[in-house]
Amino acid sequence: MVEKIPPHNHCHMCMKAIPVGEKLCSEECRQKYTTLTKRRRIIWLFLWAIIVGSIIVLMLVQTP
Repeated sequence: MVEKIPPHNHCHMCMKAIPVGEKLCSEECRQKYTTLTKRRRIIWLFLWAIIVGSIIVLMLVQTP
């Protein structure tokens, strides 16, 4: 017979099973997650700055 698995979530960092409603399993995973989200935010801001800067340069080059 098939056993039923109780409702659970998985840690966003290490994928361990955790209780429903939680995102992370430990303080170590919480610190890693915080570092990762900060790094992602910086990368996205940098990419947007490159895109906006490129558009401005293209607009300046094309104006007679």
